Order: sequence, then C-alpha cells, then structure tokens
Amino acid sequence: MEVQYERSKRCYYKIWGMTEIEIRTAAMNYLDVLRSKYGDVLKSEILRLGFSFWDEKIHYVSQQGIFKPKQMELPLTITSVYNGPYQDNITEDFLKYKYRGFDSSYLNHRDNVGLRECMKKRLPLIYFHGIDKGKYMPIYPVFIIEDNPDQMEFLVATDDIRVINEPIAEKYSTESYRRKYLTREVKLRLHQAGFRERILKAYKESCAFCRLRHAELLDAAHIVPDSEGGTSEIQNGMALCKIHHSAFDNYILGVDTNYRIHVREDILHEIDGPMLKHGIQDMDGQFIHKPRGNNSPKREYLDYKFQLFKSA
Repeated sequence: MEVQYERSKRCYYKIWGMTEIEIRTAAMNYLDVLRSKYGDVLKSEILRLGFSFWDEKIHYVSQQGIFKPKQMELPLTITSVYNGPYQDNITEDFLKYKYRGFDSSYLNHRDNVGLRECMKKRLPLIYFHGIDKGKYMPIYPVFIIEDNPDQMEFLVATDDIRVINEPIAEKYSTESYRRKYLTREVKLRLHQAGFRERILKAYKESCAFCRLRHAELLDAAHIVPDSEGGTSEIQNGMALCKIHHSAFDNYILGVDTNYRIHVREDILHEIDGPMLKHGIQDMDGQFIHKPRGNNSPKREYLDYKFQLFKSA
C-alpha cells in the first residue's frame, strides 16, 4: 500500500504503511553512527538530541521508560534507569521489562498497551540499559515476545538488526534459538560495559599502574577473571592501559597484597628497547594508584592472582 501522509503544523500523522518500520530502521542506523563516534555507552545528553527523519526531529527518550515519539503510533524505545525504581533484569535467556506503573490500575495504561501492540505487530524496539547515572548502552533491535500481566512485566528478546527487512517466513523460522543466543550475548556485553564504567569512574579514568589518563586507551581489568569465578565488584578490578592490562593478564606484571607491582624475573633482566624499560621494567617496586573509599582491590583477590604470577 502506498504510504500516505497528512501534514499538520506539528508532525506527520500516518494512516499506515511502511513508515513505522522506516523510522525504527533510521533510529537504529543513527545509533550505529553514534556508537562508532562515542562507543557502546552513550550519555543521556547525546540521546536527548535525537535524530532527523524527513526534516522531522525524532527523539529517543523522555522521562518515561516507555517512549513514543509524536511522529509514531507506537513506542520506539524502552529504558531502564541505573538504580531506578523498576527492577528490570536479564534472565538466562531473555530480558524482563516492568510495566509502566506499580499496581493493576496501570494494566491498560497507554504505554503498556503500546508495547502489547508492538508485540502483536512484531515491531522492533530499542532498549536503553542504564549502565551508570546518565549513561546508557543501547541494545537493538529488541522484540516484545510475551506479556505477563500477573507479574506486570513483558518478556523481551534481542535479535539481529538484519531481520527487520527479512521476509516473514525467514524471520521467524528459527527466532527462538537465535534470540536466546543473542540475548545471552547482550547479557555479557552489558556486564562488561557496566564493569568498565564503574572501574573507570572509581579510578578517575587513570591507569592504576602508569597514570595514563586517556579513557579510550584504558580497560577495566579483572583481578580474578570471570572464567575463574571472579565477581563484577569494583574491588575485583583495576583500570589499566592496554599494554599493562595485557602484561597483568599474562603474568608479566603482578601486584602483591601490599599493592606493590612486581615484574617477572626473566622480563626484568631482558634488554629490548625503551618501551620495555620504561613501560614495564620501571614498574618494578612501584605501588598502584588506588581509588578512594572502599574501592581498593581486595587483598584476597590480589593474593589469588599473585600466587599465579609467582608460579608463571
């Protein structure tokens, strides 16, 4: 059906057609641009600027968690605020997103009804997950796959952006398996992004070893890795520049329980130019830069890693 519009002073009023999908696709494509420029975690002030579509300014977010731009019939985005009142969470396979409101009187609130319509029409949405205050990681596309009024929550799955324009038969033939896999991948990305934001904030975007202050060159390094039962608490991490992160993970550098840096013996006596001397060897005997408060690395975690370093 040919897309038809009526132009008013404020916005386009769509009769129905492909416009809803076109706006959603444009919104996601522009997020690709923002992420290539700013990284996977975007600040709220960037998201509030929105994007342009056919000379219209379309916004991504508002104060509400479920947001519908004025140019659209149904919601475009859902947002979870960091430490917000709604306890949204990601299960092993999918995301649980709470209704707008806190009791049954909100069951048919227009925002909740809007997400139900998105579920019926299989419309893709954007999910902004609060990583820290004023910082969000966008996940897209996501789909509402189940409505659970008894728990006042929706079940949300992540999918591949390419499915938006695929034929229906292809799009949904293996969606359950694909979406479970992709949502688990998203869970890992959210974990990593959240850990990075907390660590870099605690260390004031400075390498704990060399004090380098360029955030784009810093990593959030686990002391006890995830694969070995490490937690995501700040005390199990350090902000390290990429070279010192790699040296720490590969037992070239170690940190004892007194927060003193050690260089592996064979590396300490190696001769291989100024990078090795000033970047690695000169670290021997220095103390790490610790964050304020109770965020310093736990000694038990350092001891675990240091014993591995000594036996390397």
